Amino acid sequence: MGVAHSDLHNDLSSSSCFGDRNILKPGLGDLPEACVAIIVENLDPVEICRFSKLNRAFRGASWADCVWESKLPQNYRDVLEKILGGFPENLQKRHLYAFLSRSNSFDDATKKVRIDKRTSGVCLSISAKGLSITGIDDRRYWSHIPTDESRFSSVAYLQQIWWFEVDGEIDFPFPVGTYSIFFRLQLGRSGKWFGRRVCNTEQVHGWDIKPVRFQLWTEDGQYSSSQCMLTERGNWIHYHAGDFVVRESNRSSTKIKFSMTQIDCTHTKGGLSLDSLVVYPSSCKDQLKRF
Repeated sequence: MGVAHSDLHNDLSSSSCFGDRNILKPGLGDLPEACVAIIVENLDPVEICRFSKLNRAFRGASWADCVWESKLPQNYRDVLEKILGGFPENLQKRHLYAFLSRSNSFDDATKKVRIDKRTSGVCLSISAKGLSITGIDDRRYWSHIPTDESRFSSVAYLQQIWWFEVDGEIDFPFPVGTYSIFFRLQLGRSGKWFGRRVCNTEQVHGWDIKPVRFQLWTEDGQYSSSQCMLTERGNWIHYHAGDFVVRESNRSSTKIKFSMTQIDCTHTKGGLSLDSLVVYPSSCKDQLKRF
């Protein structure tokens, strides 16, 4: 009898708090799923996925709609309707989050949007083909170059021009917050030589004489203007064009216009690669990749 009681005690003591219930030493596996959901809501999406592997309670809580809805942008329905042209019904919130955390193309694949996995901030980019570029249809000035260094698989390359002007606009349901706009540029033309990256800068000229001017306007009257000399060759650089703020309003969408110009016709400029325009939450701008 004593031996049997001892064996039972040993079985209970050796059971895992993440597996069978341990009535002598309650563990995480004994927490009600509703309590676990409250814990999980305070984690970021990457941590939620990690904690879901702990036990059944955490796995069940990590699938709850209330958990993932708190990680989606506040206006996620508007964002999805903009990308897809409608809202996908009967999908769990975690599936909506998984979709938005990937890069999704829209507007004839000239734009891509995703949400940041840590902050759930909306990040948007517009390809060179989605921008208005003076002289883009004249092969004496511009050409589109295929490359694996662009998320759009091609960039616009400027041989030489007197009047340099790039502008565009975007009408998108950005969530409330502060955003930064960047032009992704490179002085030089990238290529491969025996499998290694090379950048031809022979045609680069004119950018060290006068600065390039960046401007942006918003529908509610915000305006930003700055100037910058383009000096670094051979690397992709995100040149800051300005910031704007999206506030609570009755508008479901925010309209922004932007431009990049160097229109001093006393000299030509050339040898510039234009990849895209990028809109990032200002809190996430340090995550911009540099190639």
